Amino acid sequence: MSKKISKNYMDYVPVKNPKVEYETAENGRVTVFIEWKGFHNRIAQKFFHRPRVSDVKMDELGSFVWLAIDDQKDVHQLSKEFDERFPKKEKSLARLIKFLEILRDNDLIYWKGEKKR
Repeated sequence: MSKKISKNYMDYVPVKNPKVEYETAENGRVTVFIEWKGFHNRIAQKFFHRPRVSDVKMDELGSFVWLAIDDQKDVHQLSKEFDERFPKKEKSLARLIKFLEILRDNDLIYWKGEKKR
């Protein structure tokens, strides 16, 4: 029988990947720049005209979370700030955790204490 280990995201502290560049527009919206490296990406850039750097524009919620990540606050603190800023959002904790997982899967953040990929 396999033992299922559950994650307690509330204690995790997200840290922005220092290699990721971003800018904040006057309206507070964040644009993250992702550089595509590696053999397969070079092929895609050459033959399929894929850009070397993609710019990902975040919406209001994503921009708020990105700017709130300060390498000190855990997910619990971020969720409290999120709920204060967006009090009528349904399933705010689930949304926040999913967004953080997406950021991590794309190497935009990592969890404090975790080895960088």
